[in-house]
Amino acid sequence: MGFVEKGAVRIHYEEAGSGYPLLLIAGGGLNSCIERITGPYPPFNAMKEFSNEYRCVAFDLRNAPPGQSSGPLEIDRPWDSHTDDQLALMDHLGCQKFMVLGFCIGGPLIWNLLKRAPDRVAAAVLAMPSGSRPELRDYFYDANMTGWAPELVKRRSDITMERAERFLTRMYRTNPDFVFTVTRDFVKSCQTPVLILPDDIPAHPYAVAMETALLAPNAEVSMFPWKEPPERVPLAVRQIRSFLRAHRPGA
Repeated sequence: MGFVEKGAVRIHYEEAGSGYPLLLIAGGGLNSCIERITGPYPPFNAMKEFSNEYRCVAFDLRNAPPGQSSGPLEIDRPWDSHTDDQLALMDHLGCQKFMVLGFCIGGPLIWNLLKRAPDRVAAAVLAMPSGSRPELRDYFYDANMTGWAPELVKRRSDITMERAERFLTRMYRTNPDFVFTVTRDFVKSCQTPVLILPDDIPAHPYAVAMETALLAPNAEVSMFPWKEPPERVPLAVRQIRSFLRAHRPGA
């Protein structure tokens, strides 16, 4: 375990294993933290599954109340501030190039990584990625106003509900379509190999996941459903493993 500090930002991270770097982004929305990668959260423990073959790096999202990472709320650039943290972490670890596996909020964050640093990400796996439903445009705004902001404000005297509300408005209401961080035209032009494992709950719309899979020129997609029954999860993990091996530089 360790911390990366850059200005007012402090990111808590954990490593396991050795080999080609694999950045792991936990689910849980803005409550994304290491425990959701290493702990008993479904659908599988990514650190345990892949640290026998890769240098796995997990981290607490900046200002996730269950975690230990902290920094300012950058109201004008919420998604980019998180991408800054991920790139700074990999810089700190000496990982110029890496692969990435993300759950839930990891979907939009991975697309932003691919936009910001296309030459650094060798391949990406988006498991049950978040996306916007036309009939539920305010789903993430509402969920975080009740499930993230109050706890953060309680812990941080420098952050008010008004600032949290402005942050969430910029994050989820300014471009409330598709995957929040990139356009369909970007996905069409993205040459990075991606593997998509769709889900279908309000936060993880199947239609958006499949649209990205159809648009991205080097995309693969898993079976669906892959989380139920539980016997299917090992098959999905096997597909992720094969995908990562196929696209690992020098393989």
